[in-house]
Amino acid sequence: MTSTRQPTGEFPAVESPGIVAGGAASAEAEAATRDGADDPDTTVTDGRAPASYKVAPIIAVLVVSAFVMILNETLLSVALPTLMDDLSISAVTAQWLSTGFMLTMAVVIPTTGFLMKRLSVRAVFLTAMGLFLVGTTIAMLAPTFGVLLGARVIQAAGTAMVLPLLMTTVLALVPISKRGLVMGLVGVVISAAPALGPSISGFILEHWSWHSLFVMMLPIIVVALVIGLLFMRNYTEPEKVRLDLVSVALSAVGFGGVIYALASISQIVEGEARLIPLIAAGVGVLALAVFSTRQVRMRTRGEEPLLDLRPLQVRTFTVSVVVILMGFATMLGTVVALPLYMTGSLGMSTLDVGLTMLPGAAASGVLGPFVGTLYDRLGPRPIVVPGMALMAIVCWLEVFLLDADAGQGMVIALNVPLGIGMAMVMTPLMALSLGALPRELYGHGSAILNTLQQLAGALGTAVFIALLTLGAVVATESGAAAQVAQASGVGWAFAFGGVMTTIAVGLALTLRANPAEQGPAADESTQAPAAGTA
Repeated sequence: MTSTRQPTGEFPAVESPGIVAGGAASAEAEAATRDGADDPDTTVTDGRAPASYKVAPIIAVLVVSAFVMILNETLLSVALPTLMDDLSISAVTAQWLSTGFMLTMAVVIPTTGFLMKRLSVRAVFLTAMGLFLVGTTIAMLAPTFGVLLGARVIQAAGTAMVLPLLMTTVLALVPISKRGLVMGLVGVVISAAPALGPSISGFILEHWSWHSLFVMMLPIIVVALVIGLLFMRNYTEPEKVRLDLVSVALSAVGFGGVIYALASISQIVEGEARLIPLIAAGVGVLALAVFSTRQVRMRTRGEEPLLDLRPLQVRTFTVSVVVILMGFATMLGTVVALPLYMTGSLGMSTLDVGLTMLPGAAASGVLGPFVGTLYDRLGPRPIVVPGMALMAIVCWLEVFLLDADAGQGMVIALNVPLGIGMAMVMTPLMALSLGALPRELYGHGSAILNTLQQLAGALGTAVFIALLTLGAVVATESGAAAQVAQASGVGWAFAFGGVMTTIAVGLALTLRANPAEQGPAADESTQAPAAGTA
């Protein structure tokens, strides 16, 4: 049975209803998604020859690969002091290991919509995994800061390709009735993996050198690559689309300039290097404005844009993404600010910091699939609104309860519900936002979401650190001791998180389920009409 409904009732009909993740889907793949892509043996064609494959291993290998890659993004957060001593570099220089990673992600992700049209799914996967494997190997052996930074850039390029591939694969191959459950696993990747980074890093650094951080990832990536080689098949037909190099340049300058400026906020607050970050911000914003205008004009002229911005016309997608960004910025800001507070104000060791952060990350990870199942039954609002409200309440409590006398138990007691709230927000909204789009825009919608997440992560991290620093300076000038001043600063940081999450609660109240995910049609149809329907 084929549904004739559009996914949200707010997006115009598209010309190629058989498009998946930016490429043309075969009739068999369409049927697999509609009638049970979770069936262990599903036949599709890749444009050349039919191949029997199992969906579960494909999703599993992408989830594991993305988990390791996102974990890697925050793995160095508590290792920076160790790296500074071992490599004889300053704090500003060491910060480039994180800033460079985010910059690369922001530059590469906008091109993934094009890559998933131009290349086969298998080729995108192998390229991403190969880049991450090479980067991890170089990082493991890196003798100097320059080599380590280059390795991080290579890792980031692979990571940027895997995230959109994971999301579009879920949307393309998983039936709507089970999409929330699978998106719960994706939510573990997005929310729990960054929070686990400091915990794992703290344990490893307590016993081994920083090189071991990368040694730990190698066998997992190798196994995932081998499994991917065995099971990964193409569910799209590559198209000969042209790469607009002008758009690539504008995207790189725009997103790169904005992220560099955001990463430099703490330096601006401290009175260092104000001019260059401000210039970078201005140039970045201007480049993004020109980039956006160019993408719209290319679409109007019938040309293929680097990043199709039509998903932003869908209200459900846009509002969901904004709420995701607010939650993600708060979460990443917390991952950075809490370890600084615990070491500076509470005098905790690196290992203790990692163990303290672990319960919150574990709660978020364990809860993800359960939240996904509830989303399949209840829709978004009954889950997202309480989840975001929980995050807001915790942020405001942290403003008043995290002082110089707070113990490890207090930090855990506050961080666990924050992780639970994050799981309740991320899982439903990822399914809701991308599920609101026609099939041909899955790849571009995923690219938009992941690119903006990098901006939100940079914003959250930078503002949390800047406010923590500023609050500590103000308290110090008032005569407070160093530990008390640090605690005062963390209150400033979480006040910002409280404001963001409170606003997000109001936005979440306006969300509603996609029509295609309600009622019996959810089990019978994908979100775009099949070819030939009215």
